[in-house]
Amino acid sequence: MSITRPALFLDRDGVLNEDPGYVHRWEDFHWIPGAREAVAAFNAAGWWVFVVTNQSGVGRGYYAEDDVIALHAKMSESLGEIGARIDAYYYCPQHPEAQVDVYRHPDPPDRKPNPGMLLRAIAEWPVDLSRSLMVGDKGSDLEAAARAGVRALHFTGGNLAEFLKAEVAVG
Repeated sequence: MSITRPALFLDRDGVLNEDPGYVHRWEDFHWIPGAREAVAAFNAAGWWVFVVTNQSGVGRGYYAEDDVIALHAKMSESLGEIGARIDAYYYCPQHPEAQVDVYRHPDPPDRKPNPGMLLRAIAEWPVDLSRSLMVGDKGSDLEAAARAGVRALHFTGGNLAEFLKAEVAVG
């Protein structure tokens, strides 16, 4: 049995990157100040770091799952430049009003505020739930965390590393 570690669950749009709406191309992606440094600090402290992101733009037909996967690969490449990493990306392309039939679901279990993405990560990785943390910018992020039994912080903007400094030695 693996030794458990705390996990940092991060919403993507509005927490890790600026959120003008439906970001899916690297050229439109802009890191939130301190985001890469915050990930690196939690990596250095021995935490798992997971991205849990609703991606209804896929279901709405705005872009494809391959675009989400490619963007996450570019994020990982950028994080690697400073020795940081995301351990796993979880995303939910389903939406109750999806235009693409395969993604239409009345209440997708992975779509926040449902806790499915967090629960999957907890099941797939040796997570110490009692020490884990979710950071989100919307009520649905905080509700998903609560429903998964994870403490949550509401990020309202600014520098993410500064925001999380009290949680781990950042910077």
